[in-house]
Amino acid sequence: MKIEEVQSTTKKQRIATHTHIKGLGLEANGRAIPLAAGFVGQVGAREAAGLVVDMIRQKKMAGRALLLAGPPGTGKTALALGISQELGSKVPFCPMVGSEVYSSEVKKTEVLMENFRRAIGLRVKENKEVYEGEVTELSPEETESGTGGYGKSISHVIIGLKTVKGTKQLKLDPTIYDALIKEKVTVGDVIYIEANSGAVKRVGRSDAFATEFDLEAEEYVPLPKGEVHKKKEIVQDVTLHDLDAANARPQGGQDILSLMGQMMKPRKTEITDKLRQEINKVVNRYIDEGIAELVPGVLFIDEVHMLDMECFSYLNRALESSLSPIVIFATNRGICIVRRVVMLVLASKFLMLVCRGTDMSSPHGIPVDLLDRLVIIRTETYGPADMIQILAIRAQVEELVVDEESLAYLGEIGQQASLRHAVQLLSPASVVARMNGRDSICKADLEEVTSLYLDAKTSARLLQEQQDRYIS
Repeated sequence: MKIEEVQSTTKKQRIATHTHIKGLGLEANGRAIPLAAGFVGQVGAREAAGLVVDMIRQKKMAGRALLLAGPPGTGKTALALGISQELGSKVPFCPMVGSEVYSSEVKKTEVLMENFRRAIGLRVKENKEVYEGEVTELSPEETESGTGGYGKSISHVIIGLKTVKGTKQLKLDPTIYDALIKEKVTVGDVIYIEANSGAVKRVGRSDAFATEFDLEAEEYVPLPKGEVHKKKEIVQDVTLHDLDAANARPQGGQDILSLMGQMMKPRKTEITDKLRQEINKVVNRYIDEGIAELVPGVLFIDEVHMLDMECFSYLNRALESSLSPIVIFATNRGICIVRRVVMLVLASKFLMLVCRGTDMSSPHGIPVDLLDRLVIIRTETYGPADMIQILAIRAQVEELVVDEESLAYLGEIGQQASLRHAVQLLSPASVVARMNGRDSICKADLEEVTSLYLDAKTSARLLQEQQDRYIS
């Protein structure tokens, strides 16, 4: 009988372009560590971004905007993600690309407004009667189906909850069991159940299981103090868009006709300004009463030069609003033309494309009046030593073995072509190495894949040399 071990794929994390970025890599005094948190170099840009993080934490950055400007492949997106990592999961971070606003279904300004409100958090504090503790038992009790079928249904759920002061066994309604399943609650989790509504919230894994090999645990939390049944201040984090979507959703019945009616409605509907104004009034009242606290998050717009004059005019006004997030733009453009507004107009039974505005050149493709509002952080092109260090980090993240000669050769490719192209050669080179019976990548593997794949500069040069062979 042959038995062999295989690698599990269930917990394999997908390795993305910026998986290695874990923060900004700064010391306590704000100075950048040359090689830290996945970052190499860009010392000035990282220190400037660190100051922005401090201002966001002190709530001195709301309604302001930041521009990350630099050549392609100099770490602008990585800087934005580093800011997100430093702020933590409690501060909303909404990334988007400039071209996302061009949709046949939704207006451009509506897409921007939706993302603006995704980036504004609301922390609501309420005193509620709850049952809280570590789950010691979770037993659904089944009974014969009352519809005359052969199946069984859940009649009630027995759950045991433990705190420092004692334990309680509760008999719960089957609807609460559905909420427990949705929250993926298991024995050993710390949860609380609201006494009035039956809402369930999983707080985390009990720290009594911290030594256990438990891959599912997001974070370990201590055993709750006090009694199981008590009054507790509950803090809930939502975004303004969550409130918009919840109030815009049709509140029909649960019968089959109501459900079918909801399914037939278009999935993408625009939330009205009137609804948003009503929600803003309620939010402002909660803030004035001390029930809620506004948490301005970060809206990151990559490739901001793709926006047009209509979008830039909207951003100018939106940044002046009292409910505005911190906006981070990124672009790799120099002086270029600001996109004009293009409209589809019905004229004499024909559809016509009408352009509004003029061909106005501006730094970074952003109008000067908006550019005047921005704090600009510049990213520099990486040198050969920095490129080699970045490639070594990427190889480590992708679990590839690369010798120093090969890394130096990849660094040369990065200098001649681009850092992105050099990083992209790592994966095919590892496949070639395995085909040749090796676990590590050598220079010969890289030379082979370099001959197979062209970089953008080489491709452009060949197009110029062989123009007569292509259709133009």
